[in-house]
Amino acid sequence: MGLPFVVLNMVSAVLFKDLGITDAQIAFWTSLIMWPWTIKFLWSPLLELHRTKKFWVVATQLATGVLFGLAALALHLPSFFAVTVALFAVVAFSGATHDIAADGVYMAELSPTEQARYIGVQGAFYNLAKLVATGGLVWCAGWLFERFTAAESSDLAASCTAWTIVLVALGVIMLAAGLWHVRILPSGGGVADNYPPGDTSGSLREVVVAFFSKKYIWYYIAFIILYRLGEGFVMKIVPLFLKADQTAGGLGLTNQQIGLYYGTFGAGAFLAGSWLAGHYIAGRGLRHTLFSLVCIFNIPFAVYALLAWFQPSSLWLVGGGIILEYFGYGFGFVGLTLFMMQQVASGKHRMAHYAFASGIMNLSVMMTGMVSGYLSDAVGYRIFFLVVMLATVPAFVATRFLPFTYDEQSKTKSNDEQS
Repeated sequence: MGLPFVVLNMVSAVLFKDLGITDAQIAFWTSLIMWPWTIKFLWSPLLELHRTKKFWVVATQLATGVLFGLAALALHLPSFFAVTVALFAVVAFSGATHDIAADGVYMAELSPTEQARYIGVQGAFYNLAKLVATGGLVWCAGWLFERFTAAESSDLAASCTAWTIVLVALGVIMLAAGLWHVRILPSGGGVADNYPPGDTSGSLREVVVAFFSKKYIWYYIAFIILYRLGEGFVMKIVPLFLKADQTAGGLGLTNQQIGLYYGTFGAGAFLAGSWLAGHYIAGRGLRHTLFSLVCIFNIPFAVYALLAWFQPSSLWLVGGGIILEYFGYGFGFVGLTLFMMQQVASGKHRMAHYAFASGIMNLSVMMTGMVSGYLSDAVGYRIFFLVVMLATVPAFVATRFLPFTYDEQSKTKSNDEQS
């Protein structure tokens, strides 16, 4: 689930930076193509009406693999930026569709108690893609760049060749995942049996009305948007900040250094945070842990403000900052995921309603990401990261007054599977 999202949302920023695209263009276009993850609720009910969840998971994984291969070829075209962005937009649609079906499998196969028990694992593996991509793939691009520098006519040509190989490898990974899941993945339920034949439009209307009729739904929508508001600002800018020269306010890191920091320091911290969060929530319940999860998720973004102001060159200081931020991200992210599953998507049409909630969540990230490049260019990295800290404050306030509709332990697996 995570690889297409992270590659389009974060790794593509490094890719286009290496190929000479400006920060403002990168932030705007790589945010705009994330629209499918925001509006996926529009077609999520259709996935409950046609074929099985397993079919959609496998089909979209195979399609995404082919599209990444085409993007690799597109890097060599004169209008590579426009063509690659267009292909990435189709990848986004495929990836968003995949997420709907994969979440549907998770909710259909596991009871609420099991969902809480394994949410740390689910979150760890979803966001492990962030480390594989921003760590492994970016490091490989840097390593390949050094190997091709002597053979190519320019640094741009060497970067193009390096990223071509990386995108091909990414496509192979997605194709292999699709073929593996043909064998191993449970169906996660078939075509929804709750809809009368020939009543598709009425069924879709029922799904939408049911979602917006939920108790406290507008409060929940506001909370979902605010939870990741700060993250939406930093997501596009952090890799650009790490790569920017120190004279421009950045840290002047190479792709290999960025990959090393994310793939070593970040990897262990994130996995530890996700795993511990699952046990923490399972032991005390989401109602009693959510505020602390919001704090742990948002406060570590202060790391980038400190890095921007002091611009340390020490491996230990930069690595320590990334450890703190990634531990907090891994620990706090699972809280929002479980909240959407148990409080927002509970009841009938769980798969479609979870898609609604996650789409709203990504709206926050997408909109802030689109303006983040222009804002950082206007005020500089130092002031930008201070603005990010102010953007996290509303999430703390909203959490203190957040009502819970459903008892976390009251539902059974059989009730979940009715949707």
